[in-house]
Amino acid sequence: MSNKKRIGILTSGGDCAGLNAVIRSVVNAASLKGWEVYGIKFGTDGLTNRPLQYEILTPENFSDSPWPRLSGSYLGSLNSGVKLESMEELSKRFGEGARELELEALVVIGGDGSMNIVSNYCHKAGIKMVGIPKTIDNDTPITDSSVGFATAAQVCCEALDSLILTARSHNRALILEVMGRDAGHLAMHSALAGMADVCLVPEIPYKIDSIIAKLKAIKASGRNHALIVVSEGVKREDGEHVSASTNKIGETVYGGIGQYLSAELNKRYKEFQTRVTTLGHVQRSGHPLAFDRILATMFGAKAIELLDAGLTNRMVVWKNNHIADYDIDDVVKEGTTLLNPHSDYVKAARACGMYVGEE
Repeated sequence: MSNKKRIGILTSGGDCAGLNAVIRSVVNAASLKGWEVYGIKFGTDGLTNRPLQYEILTPENFSDSPWPRLSGSYLGSLNSGVKLESMEELSKRFGEGARELELEALVVIGGDGSMNIVSNYCHKAGIKMVGIPKTIDNDTPITDSSVGFATAAQVCCEALDSLILTARSHNRALILEVMGRDAGHLAMHSALAGMADVCLVPEIPYKIDSIIAKLKAIKASGRNHALIVVSEGVKREDGEHVSASTNKIGETVYGGIGQYLSAELNKRYKEFQTRVTTLGHVQRSGHPLAFDRILATMFGAKAIELLDAGLTNRMVVWKNNHIADYDIDDVVKEGTTLLNPHSDYVKAARACGMYVGEE
């Protein structure tokens, strides 16, 4: 075995802006300490599949490359989850792969689901781990912000800035459906920044009649257009999800709530025509904003600091404008962080006249 400390790094879950900036930061910080960094390809598949899929990373990979400034993942990612009955076998192969590469620890860049799944792999395989939160949903526990969220919110805001022009031209109420799964952070931030008239999030019940009342008030004020933001995880008025389809591990595949709202509004209120824009995976792209690049760099540097101090089974967080770290087991116990219905974001939206559910 090499005398150098050898660590691995992987991206897990859905991609987002800023992942490559994290990888660069980890590689640079580790290299300054004389460590070797193995980039694991396609999430945990790189260690569980045979042959192993990896690349030895050095600062030269990123010093004269556009990758740190781009979205997506240089290493590739994995967003298919894991069946519970396969956990033991996959953990075994995961551990065997890590030991074959002689990895002393693993830096995992992922969201709440990845922290749960990969930390389980690491526990069962006896692999040390430090986690770095990333997700456009911003629902990873404890951290105030995850890498990728700020850029995704900007993409949604820019979409609303474009939609308002065509809404005004055609006297329409345009609906923007955004991602977020069961958390309304992305929808709420987008609606505030994009100055929407209505924002529907999974955490707050709503009524179609109340949306119509808002549209009537807009019409009465002399304005002939409106913007509605809806999170993909919002249910129909009767409390059921629009989509009944599931992915290969049984999770509900969200999408379609925008079309449902459009049909209901067109049926019940004729003064505004509605049209729907579903951004989909565009929200995962865009050039990473300065905040996401800075957060990514600080997270990567902190991960190496923790490993250098012998601290593992930790997740790096951004809390109260400071970098900190928490035990991964505590992070997993917290579960998904949903939008607080009484948060300052919701209060500000209502104070400015936005309809945000209930009534």
